[in-house]
Amino acid sequence: MKLSTTTRATAVSAALAASLALAACGASNEDNGNDSGSGSDSAEQLSGTLVGAGASSQEAAMQGWRAGYSEVQSGVTVNYDPIGSGGGREQFLAGGTDFAGSDAALDEEELATAEERCGASGIFELPNYISPIAVVYNLEGVDELNLSPEVVAGIFNQQITTWNAPEIAEDNPDVELPDTAITPVNRSDESGTTENFTEYLVAAAGDAWPHEASGDWPVSGGEAAQGTSGVIQAVTAGQGTIGYADLSQAGDLGVAAIGVGEEFVAPSAEAAAAVVENSETLEGRGEYDFAIELARDTTESGNYPIVLVSYHVGCIEYEDQETADLVKDFIGYVISEDGQDAAAEAAGSAPISDALREQAQTAVDAITAGS
Repeated sequence: MKLSTTTRATAVSAALAASLALAACGASNEDNGNDSGSGSDSAEQLSGTLVGAGASSQEAAMQGWRAGYSEVQSGVTVNYDPIGSGGGREQFLAGGTDFAGSDAALDEEELATAEERCGASGIFELPNYISPIAVVYNLEGVDELNLSPEVVAGIFNQQITTWNAPEIAEDNPDVELPDTAITPVNRSDESGTTENFTEYLVAAAGDAWPHEASGDWPVSGGEAAQGTSGVIQAVTAGQGTIGYADLSQAGDLGVAAIGVGEEFVAPSAEAAAAVVENSETLEGRGEYDFAIELARDTTESGNYPIVLVSYHVGCIEYEDQETADLVKDFIGYVISEDGQDAAAEAAGSAPISDALREQAQTAVDAITAGS
């Protein structure tokens, strides 16, 4: 098999931030003649507070977005509580926030509730944050690690229990693996990251993963931790530990390369973006609902299929003009070249493509206040 080595997440993020080339499209500004009112150079100065909550995976990117946006709209405060995707969707649907961040698209029941919250104009779901979910590990003396989909499933299903197990050794013939016990760490809270990870296992691991995809971890036992930061802390604090988390949060932990076709592919922004480009939009949803059906079982060279696409979810029609203006302008900034640059620098995320930006802009342009 063709092998590509893993890297430390810090080096990955630094390289990505230095190398990303984002296509200009997106939000309006005074120089390009687009008068949609969104984007990094919006002529109109706004004031007020925008409230969001949701995916913890977006936390680093949101810090970048908030910092960059404050330079454009100094009178606007954007609050974001990284309580997890499930909590973010719940609060938004209940009317407690202006928008949600979610690592999973709304399901049918949530879509029905969203119609009650937002009215007949419906919602937007925009895939504004694209990042690999890294399989992170802490194993002394092992700096590079290859794992096939079936082995990843076996480890997290607690069927492969030591690091020198023959299944792991087969993927790593040149690595001296210790007989250390494996301690898998999963999320304890309902999580879009968990849902994305288990969706991958269902699609790619076959019978090695006999569970359904879910935002709630389906395997009892093991070690559980709250939020992305909790998983990272638990893996860091242990020895022989392994978990899953957004690549931007991996820090100094080991990051595994994952078997894809005849290769082992390390997570990167480029490899994550490649999977999104090879995926299709879900059918049968609203006009501005751009949720994606990810190609988890891809065997394409250079694709990394354990990818997280995190959405921003909001109403097309808000009850008051101030909220509509703030959501329109902030989301316009997020999808702009400057906004995607800010996320890349803060989180090492992949840029959205020109096609995704143009698609998202149609939703931003449609945001309005009820008459």
